[in-house]
Amino acid sequence: MASLPLSSSCHLGFRPLSRGQSPPSISFLRSRSSSIGGKQFQQSLLTTTTNPLRVPSPISQTNRVARKLTTVVRASSATAVTSNPNPPWQGAALKPLAAAIATGVILWFVPQPAGVSRNAWQLLAIFLATIVGIITQPLPLGAVALLGLGASVLTKTLTFAAAFSAFGDPIPWLIALAFFFARGFIKTGLGNRIAYQFVSLFGSSSLGLGYSLVFSEALLAPAIPSVSARAGGIFLPLVKSLCVACGSNVGDGTENRLGSWLMLTCFQTSCISSAMFLTGMAANPLSANLTFNTIKQTLGWTDWAKAAFVPGLVSLIVVPLLLYVIYPPTVKSSPDAPKLAREKLESMGPMSRNEIIMAGTLLLTVGLWIFGGVLNVDAVTAAILGLSVLLVTGVVTWKECLAESVAWDTLTWFAALIAMAGYLNKYGLISWFSQTVVKVCLLLFLLKYNFACLFSFVSLLRHFVV
Repeated sequence: MASLPLSSSCHLGFRPLSRGQSPPSISFLRSRSSSIGGKQFQQSLLTTTTNPLRVPSPISQTNRVARKLTTVVRASSATAVTSNPNPPWQGAALKPLAAAIATGVILWFVPQPAGVSRNAWQLLAIFLATIVGIITQPLPLGAVALLGLGASVLTKTLTFAAAFSAFGDPIPWLIALAFFFARGFIKTGLGNRIAYQFVSLFGSSSLGLGYSLVFSEALLAPAIPSVSARAGGIFLPLVKSLCVACGSNVGDGTENRLGSWLMLTCFQTSCISSAMFLTGMAANPLSANLTFNTIKQTLGWTDWAKAAFVPGLVSLIVVPLLLYVIYPPTVKSSPDAPKLAREKLESMGPMSRNEIIMAGTLLLTVGLWIFGGVLNVDAVTAAILGLSVLLVTGVVTWKECLAESVAWDTLTWFAALIAMAGYLNKYGLISWFSQTVVKVCLLLFLLKYNFACLFSFVSLLRHFVV
């Protein structure tokens, strides 16, 4: 950069100097505070001043400013690094993990009872430790179950093939496939459409509104095995919007108008609908598998539905009415609920192509579950066929199936528990336990019976003596 003479007014815009007037000198540095990354630094400006100071070189001054900026950036970077030296702990919760390990270790070193093999006792220790871990959840359920399988293989209690044998069992896969179906229901909005349709038809009164939600939730129960996905993902937002439409809000004293009774009714009946079908909740197939391993009795989808449908239907009718009597809402009619449901249906428009495919696939799958015995098609094969239709038509993509972490987590811990429970039965522990429990229960019954008889005799004798 070439320097300009101070007397040159054409470049700097100075007025010509009068005779005898000294020229203004230039001070290159005037400090202006600026901030970069939260740090203050001084920026130099070209200014004029009346003090006759030396004019520094602009190049050298720019270099000094650049060095200051570099120092500030380095200091701020070092501060950012040292402010959080350790990332937060993302491992297992230590106290629940210690409780699970302690349960297994204590039982491991307890001498096994007579009639129980050492392998069976060791597997029982690992199994109970896994159960404690599933209850306390130091890690997600799948991780806890995987640790249990690893412990059984590490201690030579089970071979690798035996520990992971249940991953070929159809029951865990049936639940995982049902979770993929649930993804299709939520994605297409078919579940919301069914619920709004019921509300628009039967929701003019508070009791009718409750029944419409109860039976629409029960209708979706065979295809959505997760209670949280069904009741929490689909029906909870719907119930909240209906309560607001009827003037029942949380926290403003209007909860008892409708919301409290409606929430309690949906909560109680979701447990009933979950027990009505084999695929209604994740625990049902596990119960069916344990039943087969214990008494060799097969419980298919149709068998479960025939046994549970009538008592479940009666319960779905009685429970809302009972709650309506003992915990009644103050609002007996809900004319705004059908109006809101019709508005929601209008905003959703006609059924989309994906909704139609989802509804048809559901009818096909449930039909095969019901008549699979006649057609020689088991429940898992029917579920695979239904999922194949959804994948081919694009209603559900494979990436969405892979992202359904709850399904894979359920598959893992289900298979682990089924494998350990199956080998507990093979090792004879289940039969030994059932016989021992029968004897203990008989002994307790006799002791209680004798105590009751003796107490009655003494009481009568006292009255007789008096």
